[in-house]
Amino acid sequence: MATKSEIRDRLRGLLDPVVATLSYFNATPTGVTLFGIALSLVGAVVVARGSLRWGAVILIVSGLCDTVDGSLARRMGTSSTFGAFIDSTGDRLTEMAYFGALIFYFMGEGAGAHLIVFFLLVALAGSFLTSYTRARAEGLGLECTVGLLERPERVAILLGGLLFGRTLLVVVVVFLAISTVYTSVQRVMHVRRLTIDRNS
Repeated sequence: MATKSEIRDRLRGLLDPVVATLSYFNATPTGVTLFGIALSLVGAVVVARGSLRWGAVILIVSGLCDTVDGSLARRMGTSSTFGAFIDSTGDRLTEMAYFGALIFYFMGEGAGAHLIVFFLLVALAGSFLTSYTRARAEGLGLECTVGLLERPERVAILLGGLLFGRTLLVVVVVFLAISTVYTSVQRVMHVRRLTIDRNS
C-alpha cells in the first residue's frame, strides 16, 4: 500500500505538465498560491449560498493550486521561507473559510441545526489545534507529523461530504470534529514522550 508521501509524489508527477506550462508563462509560485486562496474564498461563498457540489469543485481546483505552487517553486529555483509561510497561512484560511461557510449554511436551517453547528465549531478548532501543535513542536525543534488526520486527509473527507450531499456531510462533520481533536491529542502526547525522553 502506497504511503502518504508516495501518493503526493504521484500526484505531483501527474501535474508536471501544468507546472511546465505555468513556468513557460512565467507564473510565480506566490501568484499561484494567492490565486488558490482567492478561489477557496469564492468556493466558501458558494457553499454558504447552498451550492455544496460547486463549492467542492472549486475546493478541488484551489487544492491543485496548493499542490502546484511548491512544484513550480522548485522547478524555477525560487523556493523561499516566505513562500512556505504564505502557503501554510493560506491553508489555514481555506479551512476557516469553508467551515465558516458551512456554519452559515446550516444556521439557515433554524434551531434544529444547533448541534451540527456545534460540531462544526469543534471541527474548526480541532483542525487549527492539529496544525498548531505541529507548528509549535517544530518551532521547538521536535518532529511532529504523527496523528490520524493531516490536512490533505481532512480536505479529502470534507470534499466527500460536499460532493455527496447533506446527509453524508453531517456524518463527515461529526467525524472531523472527533478525529481532529483526537489527532491534536495524539500530537500533544507525542511531544510529551519526546520531551520526557530528551530530559531523562
